[in-house]
Amino acid sequence: MFIPLHDRNPVRHIRFPYVTYGIIGLNVLVFLIQLAHGSGLSFDQFALSYAAVPAYFLQPDAPDRLAYLPDGLTLITYAFFHADWLHLGSNMLFLWVFGDNIEDALGHVKFAAFYLACAALSGLVYILFAMGTYTWLIGASGAVAGVMGAYIVLYPHARVYVLLGLTIPIPLPLPALWMLGAWAAVQLFYLFFGDASPVAWSAHVGGLIVGAALCVPLKRRDVALFGGH
Repeated sequence: MFIPLHDRNPVRHIRFPYVTYGIIGLNVLVFLIQLAHGSGLSFDQFALSYAAVPAYFLQPDAPDRLAYLPDGLTLITYAFFHADWLHLGSNMLFLWVFGDNIEDALGHVKFAAFYLACAALSGLVYILFAMGTYTWLIGASGAVAGVMGAYIVLYPHARVYVLLGLTIPIPLPLPALWMLGAWAAVQLFYLFFGDASPVAWSAHVGGLIVGAALCVPLKRRDVALFGGH
């Protein structure tokens, strides 16, 4: 397990990553609203109302559906709901470490659009893999994976300080390509060879690919690919 702490990659075009911090704040706010609904059935009903549910895309008139929103909108809203503090915290940590540089490379407005596109398209990938099931999707993992995919393409040589699990409490500086590449390999392995799991591996892989592809046309002209100059 890789736990990123920070990177050695200063921003060059923006003064402050407003969008990144805004997304983090919005996710925390939504989670606090979730907590206000309590646990158990009320929590599930509230979250399910805004989750992406594969079966509902095939059965929009299903009598048991709880959604308040059209299915297309749930491809955005699902990315702002989380199952618990660990789910929220891990996603927001990765976004905090890597998001500012991608916002810097794309600009504030393009980064916001990029993030939402990664959320929607990674959600679609999940729906294709889980077609017809009622296993609902929530969490920012797919969108954050898109940010990580862009980071691999734009800053593969940047140093990222990581903890290799909790057993070695010493931050190790690793090239982003190594750290994020290892993370991607784990996602691919569990997607194709892992047992049934509540983790949306397909959304992670889909987000990674989408982010890597979208950052190329959206980046600023003076931002080179693969850390070039």
